[in-house]
Amino acid sequence: MAGSFRELGLSPATLAAVERAGYTVPTPVQAGLIPRALTGADLLGQARTGTGKTASFVLPILERVSQPGRGGGPRALVLVPTRELAVQVRDEFEKLAHGSRIHCVAVYGGKPIKGQIDKLAKHPAVVVGTPGRVLDHLSRGTITLSGLEIVTLDEADRMLDIGFRPDIEKILRRCPESRQTLLLSATVPPPVAKLATRYMRDPEILDFSTNEISVETIDQFYFTVDPTRKFDLLERLLERENPRQVIVFCRTKRGTDKIFERLSRRRGHAAEVACIHGDLSQGIRDRVMKQFREGTVKVLVATDVVGRGIDVSSLSHIINYDIPEFCDDYVHRVGRTGRMGREGVAYTFVAPDEGPQLTRIEMRIEKLLKRDEIAGFEAFDRRPKPGPLPIREGTGPADNAGQTADAAPEEQPKKPPAAALLGKGRAPKRFRRAL
Repeated sequence: MAGSFRELGLSPATLAAVERAGYTVPTPVQAGLIPRALTGADLLGQARTGTGKTASFVLPILERVSQPGRGGGPRALVLVPTRELAVQVRDEFEKLAHGSRIHCVAVYGGKPIKGQIDKLAKHPAVVVGTPGRVLDHLSRGTITLSGLEIVTLDEADRMLDIGFRPDIEKILRRCPESRQTLLLSATVPPPVAKLATRYMRDPEILDFSTNEISVETIDQFYFTVDPTRKFDLLERLLERENPRQVIVFCRTKRGTDKIFERLSRRRGHAAEVACIHGDLSQGIRDRVMKQFREGTVKVLVATDVVGRGIDVSSLSHIINYDIPEFCDDYVHRVGRTGRMGREGVAYTFVAPDEGPQLTRIEMRIEKLLKRDEIAGFEAFDRRPKPGPLPIREGTGPADNAGQTADAAPEEQPKKPPAAALLGKGRAPKRFRRAL
């Protein structure tokens, strides 16, 4: 493993940008992926979010586009699943390209297309976007791919999960065959592997994942609580923990608005609370995320629209006000904290009938959540019992509106098969629990 960015084959100009950005020691993903990407090889990198993977493809792209090219449109294209991630990746490009003539434009739905067309007319070297909006620009002729040299698919598993495969394939078919392709994914299920086989040239597979799915620095707890007392518990928990910054995850957009309104009524805290979900305009979503990154907003109430890819350095706590329906959503929610080796803590509120969902999560991450208590909320005694806990397909909350409805039209998710709820791997002995 490289102990310094100077050992990765980067140019002096790029090294200066890395130093200016405050990066000192490359993460394992960066140390493994950057040197291979600089050779021009097609790479399939498996790595969860929070491991520094954005810089691992941004830096090789900057190296490539800093050299003379063929011209005729962008030289690099990055496809991402959500608008928020598009903004974050663009910001990373701008930070690492500071002082150079390399420009990056983000294109995504929810914002007027005319402003994006004007920016694209200035011939940026790099375009970052959601597949639907990139395809829209291709159909209008405002993006051309004839000069494209490198394509990156970030969060590929998520893009396929939410139904972007047809759009991605249409885009890749219009890219030059000589391009370099980088595919980054937290998991490599069969659809991702099939995409790599069809559109990549002898890709090298680099696996930076570990058996421990959740970041080791995250402490994970659960509370058993009656649904009617969840908000009272939330207030007491926020008072006890006094987090630097926290995301409170709700399952539905309506629930998100309701919790936001109640938290905003707390005396002296209204300015520190905000909410974000798919029904809000893109302008409001961008403003809220900007305020959250700057630290003005300390409590963000959100649906899973921010469950992936969002990196806020001072985020210390995650609270799952509603237990997520799917195990992978839990992994990505909790992954918002404890990023890049930082410490973090996650709390999950579990209603009396949600024991099977909690057990599935524990099986998925191969780790038991620790029980926590606050005086006055010891409503239920959740004890291990002998014998396996029956797990039936389809068990789970009936209301999954927040799972499918809080994305923009181009980001509508598809519900995974029920078998996917069970996760992978064997359950440790103590996973057999009941409320």
